[in-house]
Amino acid sequence: MTLYDRLYELYAEFDTETLRAYREFVDLFPPLDSRVALDNWDEANADLADRRERIERAFGDEGDALAEVAAMADRESAFTALDLHGKYGRAPNALVLDVDETLRSAGDTDNEIPRETLHLLTEFAERGTPLVICTGQTLENVKGFLIQGLGNELVHSGDVSVVYEAGAGVFTPGSGADTKRLLYDDLAEDVRGVVDDVRDGVLREAPERVRRGCHLQGNEFNVTLKPNYETGSDDAEAVIDEAMVHLLDLVGGAAGERLDIDDGAAAARAYYAAADPEIAGAIDRAGAAADGDVPDAAATLFDRLEIALYRADAAELAAAELHKAAGVEASLDVLGVDDPFVCVMGDSKSDLRVMEWAEEHDSGVAAAPEHSSQNVLEHVRSTDDLVFAPGAASDVLRTMYAWRCLADLNGSN
Repeated sequence: MTLYDRLYELYAEFDTETLRAYREFVDLFPPLDSRVALDNWDEANADLADRRERIERAFGDEGDALAEVAAMADRESAFTALDLHGKYGRAPNALVLDVDETLRSAGDTDNEIPRETLHLLTEFAERGTPLVICTGQTLENVKGFLIQGLGNELVHSGDVSVVYEAGAGVFTPGSGADTKRLLYDDLAEDVRGVVDDVRDGVLREAPERVRRGCHLQGNEFNVTLKPNYETGSDDAEAVIDEAMVHLLDLVGGAAGERLDIDDGAAAARAYYAAADPEIAGAIDRAGAAADGDVPDAAATLFDRLEIALYRADAAELAAAELHKAAGVEASLDVLGVDDPFVCVMGDSKSDLRVMEWAEEHDSGVAAAPEHSSQNVLEHVRSTDDLVFAPGAASDVLRTMYAWRCLADLNGSN
């Protein structure tokens, strides 16, 4: 009997839906000081064990693994996992996870990572699958919600790594001298110098509306201006558009001083407007011009500096060499994942870069929420079509978990 046949028999002959319901109840039962509640939990746990035991008896040596699959994944997820295993011959040995609008969704989960998702991440860690949290957020923000959600012991176990500020640094607690790697330390002096100069003047030299209407996010390296208005509002859009022009002018001025260019600000506006239609739109909405000349030396330096507009949300400066893919490679190195095959979950352009890295190196699969940027969705749908609903990252995680179980059963991990 093939593994496909055994999986088919598993879902045809056993009440796996009730099994999963008991497993979820037992795993996610909140701590309550109630004798009645604890009695209910004990009863559910006993029923769960009984249902698992029936599966284990029916499938012999493979029973434990198949019972685990049935307890964690529905029929569709299990067969998707089997198909993925047939395609790649191995299961993910690390998870690379974006946070905002991937693990958590402001529209569907009150911007909190669901308890189900957090619990699944601990299940992966217990099976020896390292977690790489890959985000544009600052390190302090990430550390706070990770410890709260996953617990201090797991976060400091040496199996969790954080790529923060979209690749500026990597933090892997419990890794000795490699606990914190500052990737921006390796940048060339001219790139670091421009970013440092911009940070020094970004608020001090800002137009009054930007100075009053924006705040500087507490980044360690990247320079990010955020609105003091509700994200997405007309006021936020207007102030971020003006902040983008201000940021471009600072970058151009700092570059011009280093390269002896007369009008570096005009060169920066022209260069980045030509490179990104969204930036061109912000310049136009702010009533500014983007028609300067771009000397070759300026273009060479600008090419190493990334400026991004998140409409009505942020204007950001970063080094082009610092990106999530470079951070993920550094994280996997610290974690000791020598032959990576990862599951990358994300929604934005910065996550797409990691997905493309995984595909280029035959090093993993990609998954994304259905509200992701168009380029991300095109990539995910053209590979394995692992698209999930907002706030439902657990759906893909359950597929990945079943894949790990099936790979272990097949002796290919």
